[in-house]
Amino acid sequence: MKRENINIELKQLSVGYAQPGEAPLEVLKNINFTAAPGEMVALIGSNGIGKSTLLRTLAAFQPWFAGNIQISGKGLKTLHPKEIARIMSFVSTENIRVPNLSVFDLVAYGRFPYTNWIGMLANEDKSVVYEAIEKVGLGGFEQRSVMQISDGERQRAMIARALAQDTPVIILDEPTAYLDVSNKYEIFHLLQVLAVEKKKTIVLSTHDLNIALREVDKLWIVTENGNYQGAPEDAVLQGWLNQMFRNEHVGFDEKEGEFFFKKNFRAKVKVEGEGLPLIWTLRALNRKGYQIVMQVEPDFRVVAKENSWKLIISGTEKEFESIYQLLTFLE
Repeated sequence: MKRENINIELKQLSVGYAQPGEAPLEVLKNINFTAAPGEMVALIGSNGIGKSTLLRTLAAFQPWFAGNIQISGKGLKTLHPKEIARIMSFVSTENIRVPNLSVFDLVAYGRFPYTNWIGMLANEDKSVVYEAIEKVGLGGFEQRSVMQISDGERQRAMIARALAQDTPVIILDEPTAYLDVSNKYEIFHLLQVLAVEKKKTIVLSTHDLNIALREVDKLWIVTENGNYQGAPEDAVLQGWLNQMFRNEHVGFDEKEGEFFFKKNFRAKVKVEGEGLPLIWTLRALNRKGYQIVMQVEPDFRVVAKENSWKLIISGTEKEFESIYQLLTFLE
């Protein structure tokens, strides 16, 4: 099988896992998803619904119950494990903490499908490892212990290991878990670059839904009521995102493109102003549970200007120097 232009197709797939002493548990069924070269795909769904199980099944780590997985038209079950290792690499949330294991050694494990029977690295293998480390921004970290780098750096090293494996498909299970906001965006950007520049197929699960909506090409959405796939914009327009939540207090704002907690409104407010002060004042008041109105009579008004907020209530006016001061007064 050529390693370029790998297409993934899940057909009527049902997945689950064995339970010692009990019947196997099916967690997801009737999955029909596809992924194409150069696409970055985010698998999203509620906790415990089976996202990790689906990714591990796709990576050939465990069998499935029904349906089929095809890789460029060939059934996954027909491929030899070494051939699969040259097609797909897998990045887990596993926190690697092995004494005396260097970043270079960790990344070098990605070369296992290509080394000889004793696992010796050829010069070409070493070049690939160094290039992968450089690609993820860890140049100079080669000899540093994985015990002495940050969580974000360790996640980059895990992605570098997948790059060193040199597969057209990279599967990642929660690659941004436990990372700070800056590192989350950097990891998403790195993966997006790999998809665009290297034409790799990137499939990842994530709970960072607002980032995913902005950055990925396609969503795979698994819910208790059905499974859906399409561009993030399709998911918004078709109302798929609201199917994800078992909790009735969480919803998706189609206009803002963000998830939110549903609140009981406390009072009606009309906000005037322009530019960023207006936008962020509206967000702040909405976050605190005030209903923004335009036509109906408000309970009070707010005029937002640069470094100045005026509250007009019951015929009196009061000035504030920050949104925080305004909100504190309203409380």
